Amino acid sequence: MITMIAAAAENNALGKDNDLVWHLPDDFKRFKRLTSGHHIIMGRKTFESFPKLLPERTHVIITRKDDYNPEGTIVVNSLEEALRVSKLDEQPFIIGGGEIYKMGMDVADRIELTRVHAEFEADTYFPEIDEDEWKVIKEQFHEEDEKHDHSFTYLTYERRS
Repeated sequence: MITMIAAAAENNALGKDNDLVWHLPDDFKRFKRLTSGHHIIMGRKTFESFPKLLPERTHVIITRKDDYNPEGTIVVNSLEEALRVSKLDEQPFIIGGGEIYKMGMDVADRIELTRVHAEFEADTYFPEIDEDEWKVIKEQFHEEDEKHDHSFTYLTYERRS
């Protein structure tokens, strides 16, 4: 099962200047819980936005750069190659950015989306989810509170058969 995981605003905004435009600690915890022990597939810019390697995960980076090889990662040139090197993982996660998500829409079986209930200016967006192709199988609302500036909903989509 190939899963895309993202947090996107109502207008599908993902981030700006290679960073998130919100801070949702519970969403970070969920991301860690779901992706730990798995391959995480991402573009180079997404990888470079991390302060360090995320523990307990295999980092697979997609880039066109030939001489790119950060220590402790697997570097590939295509999403197909990323999925091939992740084939022993029963649930690799595609974690962004925008271009990688667009490619992932054709191959993913599941989307774990945190829908942030606000709109933001951004330079990176999550692709539109076609309701004819995807159905929500689980949702959980989280109210805005002292740790979270925005309310949000965890949505689990599965591809319709």
